[in-house]
Amino acid sequence: MTTAAAYAEALRRGALDPVLAELYRPADMAAQRVRYLDLLDCFETRLGAGPAIMVLAPGRTELGGNHTDHNLGVVLAAAVHFDCLAVARANNDGVVRIRSKGFDGEIVVDLAELAPQPGEREASESLVRGVASWLAGSGRKVAGFDACVDGEVPMGAGLSSSAAFEILIGRIFSELFNGGECSPLELALAGRAAENTYFGKPCGLMDQLSCSAQGILSIDFGDPSAPVVRDVEFDFEQTGYRLVVVDTGGSHADLTPDYAAIPDEMGRAARALGQTHARGLTVDAVLAHVADIREAAGDRGVLRLIHFIEETDRAVEQAEVLAAGRMDDFLQLVRKSGDSSWRLLQNCISATDPLDQPIPLALTLTERFLRGRGACRIQGGGFAGTIQAYVPEAMFTPYAEYMEEIFGQGAVMPLKVRKPGFERIVLDGEARP
Repeated sequence: MTTAAAYAEALRRGALDPVLAELYRPADMAAQRVRYLDLLDCFETRLGAGPAIMVLAPGRTELGGNHTDHNLGVVLAAAVHFDCLAVARANNDGVVRIRSKGFDGEIVVDLAELAPQPGEREASESLVRGVASWLAGSGRKVAGFDACVDGEVPMGAGLSSSAAFEILIGRIFSELFNGGECSPLELALAGRAAENTYFGKPCGLMDQLSCSAQGILSIDFGDPSAPVVRDVEFDFEQTGYRLVVVDTGGSHADLTPDYAAIPDEMGRAARALGQTHARGLTVDAVLAHVADIREAAGDRGVLRLIHFIEETDRAVEQAEVLAAGRMDDFLQLVRKSGDSSWRLLQNCISATDPLDQPIPLALTLTERFLRGRGACRIQGGGFAGTIQAYVPEAMFTPYAEYMEEIFGQGAVMPLKVRKPGFERIVLDGEARP
């Protein structure tokens, strides 16, 4: 294993520049080098000289399949360049201690107790304990470590900052104590279990699996314990369009009931047709039994079930057209997805505050600005947060200036797809612990 000082020396002499160039946008290279050096300095100042590893976990963006994973559907997702970075070292006392940049205090978790703890719900400690518990229960070794973490996945922006943190913790356990052998699916299952059971937030598996496997992925959740993952080779940076998200500034606070209602209503609608999940149903079957579904799940349940069926088929087609290099067809499917999320899924407006509608406003402004070029849609869970847009390169600068006048400086965030293979920063000759 190498040391924090060795990593720092490699960064200063440019030995890691090819890695940084793969991970980040060209304009971010200098800032990322400083970021890495600052974190290494923080780690060594706090813990002293000695062995260390550097691991990463990216955020993700959903390209297709809005709210389909929890009902055994298909999604199209991509890891992005915004990431969580950690420098870590094993200790001998069975306690995890994490110092996170930008946050006061320290995350401290005693691994002698892996059951959910009173008072930890919705706290970072619950995610660490939950990941450790799942890995230990699956036969993986978990032990204490000290780490310094810097997370650059924007919180509340629909880029899965919590999933990135969960995967980062799992990756530290994997690299320090399991020879790096924990698979992307293992890490994803551990993260989802932590978020569902320990943190208390309902979610599917898409976020965690996208962050752990990386690249552009078509994921079929027909068997949720063993989803079928297919890599989709495509480079958005060669299309003449800029893939961006726009943070509208809407808060996700108090939106858990809105999120939970979607799988609940889809499930009740499916059960009215004799199925536990919506997977496998057809629109014709729904239309033939609208009265029964309305009684079981309400009008919105009917609409959300139709969205699921068509959105799953659309996600499959999106992967096919991307793999074939058909960007125009892909953009047309993005527009259809956005329209379905708005009209059928109805996750653009929260019923708790109907006067606050930043998502519909951002979508409407984007559509008017692009005038038929590019595309836009809701990003992620919805109700607040971000939209996703594909903006022609020639229009990007004026588009960013226009939207940031309304939603604030930095609201428009260009994305670079994070490819697999850079889960751990490795120096020449370094061996796993």
